[in-house]
Amino acid sequence: MKAFTYQRVHSAAEAAASSYKTPGAKFIAGGTNLLDLMKLQIEVPVHLIDIGKLSLNKIEQLADGRLRVGALVSNTDLAAHQIVRRDYALLSKALLAGASGQLRNKATTAGNLLQRTRCPYFYDTNQACNKRNPGSGCAAIKGFSRNLAVIGASDSCIATHPSDMAVAMMALDAVIETVNPDGRTRNIPISEFYLLPGDTPHLETTLKKNELITSVLLPQAPGGKHIYYKVRDRASYAFALISVGLILQKEGTGHIALGGVAASPWRNRSAEKLLPSGAKAVTEKLLAGAKPTKENEFKITLVERTLAALLEEGRS
Repeated sequence: MKAFTYQRVHSAAEAAASSYKTPGAKFIAGGTNLLDLMKLQIEVPVHLIDIGKLSLNKIEQLADGRLRVGALVSNTDLAAHQIVRRDYALLSKALLAGASGQLRNKATTAGNLLQRTRCPYFYDTNQACNKRNPGSGCAAIKGFSRNLAVIGASDSCIATHPSDMAVAMMALDAVIETVNPDGRTRNIPISEFYLLPGDTPHLETTLKKNELITSVLLPQAPGGKHIYYKVRDRASYAFALISVGLILQKEGTGHIALGGVAASPWRNRSAEKLLPSGAKAVTEKLLAGAKPTKENEFKITLVERTLAALLEEGRS
């Protein structure tokens, strides 16, 4: 691990301002992803800004019915919260499908949204990776790609986003609240938060330099039946081959988001309009334009069959 300096801040504005003053700085809270990347020298911040003691660890029901989740709320606390379990069950189920109990105790809401890919070529510093080292190439494209993207990828990168929580947030139409170094705030719909790789896979979100996530806003409770299913190689502590987050309303309409298929949680509102027509029609629209490799083309069939099972469960 490279040497770095350390600072504990007392407000979100101070954190953003400190990041602005120190090029190469990184925010740290739970550290469940960042510390691993620092040990491998994939991340080499010169300065760590500890935001872990900020008062961003609350879950608040707003007067208009929305729910504000602080950036530092742990995955464990968010999954267990009474309102989340009752009104946003998809989120609770997705969180409990991720990682392990120990990691969920430390991992934060903002950190979960920002965690980096688990593509093996990203983690192997002896391999070419445009996400880790822009312009070096993508070893995954001609390598082992079973777990990697089938849609939204590019000739520069076929990595997937690893978060279960973000899949639920996408289906729930979450909005991400931030603060800039000058104190200005911004609201970013999650549908506009993640970037597909294109020619710049090292740019993963629309966050501006030194911008800090302060909270996530969930809309009024959507109702309906909430189902999250994660298909993986082992029963726990494994990332998704594919995951499906489904909110199904009584009239047959609903929201669908996928994990394990793209560089971001994958959603297509046009596909959701086809829910009454069944899983095949929805999948064809949802994954239209997919370009899988020979090793991961099974994911398309897996999405269709998983969705079919969830629709049957939701309508029973």
